[in-house]
Amino acid sequence: MRNRVTLLSVAAALFGLGTVLPATAVPAPAAVRSGLDCLTWVHNNDPLTGGVDCTNNTGAPITFHADIVCGLAPDVTGTSVTAQPGQTQESAGHCAFYSSGIGHIGWTVE
Repeated sequence: MRNRVTLLSVAAALFGLGTVLPATAVPAPAAVRSGLDCLTWVHNNDPLTGGVDCTNNTGAPITFHADIVCGLAPDVTGTSVTAQPGQTQESAGHCAFYSSGIGHIGWTVE
């Protein structure tokens, strides 16, 4: 009985901790952090090809590339591209033929 009370006390404390975190603990959307507004995609006819289209929302050029998670195959880094202010650019890559498919697509600002 004593272990059950201790377990319930710990569970209640952990639950309460989640409600008192400040709003700043939530990460900002990627577009806000990087200055890019991006959409990821997987090709309609080739499910092993994917990429990201990013619009530069800043006043300076931004260079970025796609990061593609390829399941059972090695991950792929897309082409490196530079988007001028207000311009949209695309970075894409292709997973190996033995991949189990694209699991996630993200982007990295260089």
